Amino acid sequence: MTVGRSFANLNVRAGQFIQAVLSAAKPKPKPKPKPKPKPIPMPPHTANSEDLALSSGRSPEHPGSFTARAHATGADHAAWPPALSDDMAFWAALLGEPKLPEAQVVWLAGLGQWHALATGDEVINHRSRAEFLVALGAGEVAMGFRTPDGLFRTERIVRGPAWIDQSSAWVGGQHAMDARALSMAQLLRLPCAPLQKGLSQHPGLAERLIRGLAGEVRALAVNTHELMHKDAPARLAQWLRQRCQPVEGHSDQALVRFADRKRDVASQLAITPETLSRLMRSFASQGVIEVSGYLVRVLDVAALGRLAKA
Repeated sequence: MTVGRSFANLNVRAGQFIQAVLSAAKPKPKPKPKPKPKPIPMPPHTANSEDLALSSGRSPEHPGSFTARAHATGADHAAWPPALSDDMAFWAALLGEPKLPEAQVVWLAGLGQWHALATGDEVINHRSRAEFLVALGAGEVAMGFRTPDGLFRTERIVRGPAWIDQSSAWVGGQHAMDARALSMAQLLRLPCAPLQKGLSQHPGLAERLIRGLAGEVRALAVNTHELMHKDAPARLAQWLRQRCQPVEGHSDQALVRFADRKRDVASQLAITPETLSRLMRSFASQGVIEVSGYLVRVLDVAALGRLAKA
């Protein structure tokens, strides 16, 4: 199972990563400052993929895509790509709160290499050597594996700002997964070698990187446990519970807005899209949920919780 394999690989990489970071944190001669590279401008591009709604019918643009959001807000390509290299909030999203000192942001911005991607572009390949920590500044990327026949099997969707691969480069191996852009995207690559050398001058970054990787390992452990010990209805119920947003004035109800395509959600739950549709209909017939397009209204939060624990 790809999720189990990903967890096993990352669990091994975690120990190697921590050793590498701690070794890098030892005092070393101060490196010479490097000039800050200019971001590569994003060429105009329009996503035109069809996404399946949870209900019947097709939607030409997914509601969570950059293109759909731009159309909804009247935005145009002039605002793309966003200026993120010295954005405190962007670095805090990657490395956690509190926000980094300005000196560390300037140093990281100088190391970072920005790349503009169009929909469908390859982001990383599990057969290629990892020499950079890879993060998504903006846009959407599918993480998974490309089969020998060219089919891409999605495990999860990443939306910027977020890490795509922050572990592989530390152990000098290949990327753990494949990834491709689902929309226009802005990619950040941090070269591991100079980052490792500079950690002695910025020791607080080492702790932040370790915490980030530890969070990923924990999330994969939880997901693996659910895949091994819960049946499909319980996994779906738990998936919905984790995304519930409260409804004002109705403490027993909640809303779930699907930001992923149906086939991608099914892949995350290790079921087929047809099984996902059948389970959603089953939950609806039990009076637990009500589905309208990409919006799911949870009519009975307690009942959903009982299904998740079954």
